[in-house]
Amino acid sequence: QVQLVESGGGSVQAGGSLRLSCATSGSTYNRNCMGWFRQAPGKEREEVAGIDTDGRTSYADSVKGRFTISQDNAKNTLYLQMNSLKPEDSAMYYCAAARARCRAISDTADFGYWGQGTQVTVSS
Repeated sequence: QVQLVESGGGSVQAGGSLRLSCATSGSTYNRNCMGWFRQAPGKEREEVAGIDTDGRTSYADSVKGRFTISQDNAKNTLYLQMNSLKPEDSAMYYCAAARARCRAISDTADFGYWGQGTQVTVSS
């Protein structure tokens, strides 16, 4: 089992920054790929960024150059640094974990563990 708890969300003006954290616990075997997802009202959940156990990262085109995913293995924490925020970044943000390596994942359903989410609101 894996437990994930997000924090760090809030309200910020456009152009501002936030850092999301995801405290992780449980089996590391089930945490080979970690990801940040977001879902805005009326929209489908989308993957924002992912990081593999070997450190390789990936980003959605909409956040490249603005968001950075990282993890501190000593602290068992996943981070998402979000800079130059835009109103369209407003959403509930979730962290997720998968047993599979990131390159083997083709569907959101491959992430078997999810946090409860943290809300990000960006005002113009």
